[in-house]
Amino acid sequence: MIAKLLGDRYLLGQMIGTGGMADVYTAQDQRLSREVAVKILRSDLAQDPSFVARFRKEAKAAAGLNHPGIVAVYDSGEDPAPYIVMELVTGHTLRELIHNGERVACDRALEIVIGVLEALDYSHMRGIVHRDIKPANIMITGNGDVKVMDFGIARAIDDLGATLTSTWNIVGTAQYLSPEQAQGSVADARSDLYSTGCLLYELLTGRPPFTGETPVSIALQHVSGQFPPVRSIQPDLPADVETVLAVALSKSPDARYQDALSMLADLKRLRDGVQVTTKIARAYPFKRRSFIIAGVSVLIASLLAIVGLSVNGASEPSVGFELPNVIGLTEDQAREALNEYVVTVTRAHDPRIPAGRIASQIPLASSDIRPGSGVVLTISDGPGNAIVPDGLIGLDLTDARAALAAVGLVVSQTIATSSKEAQGTVLEVTPLAGSTITAGSGVILTIANGEVEVPNLVGIEAIQAKTLLFNSDFLFKEFYDYDPTQPIDVVIRQAPEAGTTQTIGNSVTITINRAPSP
Repeated sequence: MIAKLLGDRYLLGQMIGTGGMADVYTAQDQRLSREVAVKILRSDLAQDPSFVARFRKEAKAAAGLNHPGIVAVYDSGEDPAPYIVMELVTGHTLRELIHNGERVACDRALEIVIGVLEALDYSHMRGIVHRDIKPANIMITGNGDVKVMDFGIARAIDDLGATLTSTWNIVGTAQYLSPEQAQGSVADARSDLYSTGCLLYELLTGRPPFTGETPVSIALQHVSGQFPPVRSIQPDLPADVETVLAVALSKSPDARYQDALSMLADLKRLRDGVQVTTKIARAYPFKRRSFIIAGVSVLIASLLAIVGLSVNGASEPSVGFELPNVIGLTEDQAREALNEYVVTVTRAHDPRIPAGRIASQIPLASSDIRPGSGVVLTISDGPGNAIVPDGLIGLDLTDARAALAAVGLVVSQTIATSSKEAQGTVLEVTPLAGSTITAGSGVILTIANGEVEVPNLVGIEAIQAKTLLFNSDFLFKEFYDYDPTQPIDVVIRQAPEAGTTQTIGNSVTITINRAPSP
């Protein structure tokens, strides 16, 4: 229950918005007698002390931004829950406008994006990168003015490590994610310009440049996909729009506009009917296998968390024979990465992964598998139907997950119940075997309960920790923090502690070491 008076100062009124991160209320500032908006963070974010500390710091930085195109931040606090106090803007978000199906005329779309870029130019000059430019964070006032909001929250969440595995509203964010953010690299001002290019594309065409059923499938397209030319969707647009978008949406940050002023200048030329002279840089070289594999490594780990694809019964991690990650790669790329293994390929429908990409692998990445061993890869045939397979009852949870993954289905929930069967044995399947359901859908498994010992994860690499958890029939949640005394990408904390016992199918939280952004 949220208190009516925050910080002994802000008297809450009605809720005016809600989202994956926070709820927004009108409020009366009792000290200054003015109406404000108060954004109260979601409880799970508020429980992480490292996030609260970063949030406090970034909220103060955002409060220093004073620009007519930026929603002003007045104050922040944590009593009784973390909150920020903002300028109350009457109007609607760009997301509401787009979702209402309104066609935005080219001139108006350019004016809106020009307003966004003017705000970004101001913030970038002061060293603040937004990192989450999307329609939900753009306000259009009753007078038609453009205001960008949520600078502080975006930076704090980014530092916390909100990647594709996070629990906040990443689905909408993924449609505007820069390739470097999708790969887990540091976001800079050029990342904001990529997201702004996505925003312009959607305003002009009514759809984002990349779409998909899940964040992973969308992010993969940002990394290596090609968006449809805008004039193939809206032929009446000026030809120079293609040039602006090709530069703004370049895969490589070095090939994009290098600052907001450069993109702003081209949009004003477009608006004024003057030819755009910016040249499109040479295509980004994605043929190098090592770069591709590194580029999708974050997506692979994220896919395991979001989709819960197949796992195998490997035990402890060891040095020397760790199976590479290939989920999300093409078959040729995967075979090259697995050239020391005997690869068997199957196919299944899966709306979460683009057709032709690896949707699952058995055994799981980083498992201890000697060269020459067999690896089964499932290639996505794209969306379609799947049939719940026979023979799941009596399998253990690990084998049931693998059998479902092979036909393009996932385990959405496990229900533990008392039974004489061995713990983890599948007792019941919903929907029933033989049922036809959408590929990628979740299947509920009732399993024999039992307590499982939580493995020791501290000090080992994150992907190995995730493998151990899956192989122990746990799910996981991940957060990021920084400990300069520990190697990057190793687990520095876990909850519950190693050696404790938990009901099979429960989640274990791991904190992964990540260096802070410069």
